[in-house]
Amino acid sequence: MKQEFDRLVEHLLAGNIFLEEAIELLERRMIQGALEGSGGKQTTASKLLGIHRNTLQRKMVEYQLGNSRPRRRPVVRAVRAVKRKSNAA
Repeated sequence: MKQEFDRLVEHLLAGNIFLEEAIELLERRMIQGALEGSGGKQTTASKLLGIHRNTLQRKMVEYQLGNSRPRRRPVVRAVRAVKRKSNAA
C-alpha cells in the first residue's frame, strides 16, 4: 500500500499538481467512497473517515457532494426589553 501511495505522490508531482489540489482530490474521493460504503449515512461515513459529522457535512457542501446544502442557522427571536419598575421614592 505504501509503495502505491509513493508512486501516486511521484505521479502528482510529475503532473505539476499542487498540494492543495492533491488534498482536495484525496478528500473528495475518500468522502465519496465512505458515503457509498455507508449507504449515504453521514454518521457512519464520518466514523469511517475519523472526522466529526459536522466536518463531513461542511466538506460535502464545499465539494458539492450528495444532497448537501448549507444549513440555515435557526432564527434568533428578539428578546423584548423588560422595563423594571423602580421602587425608589
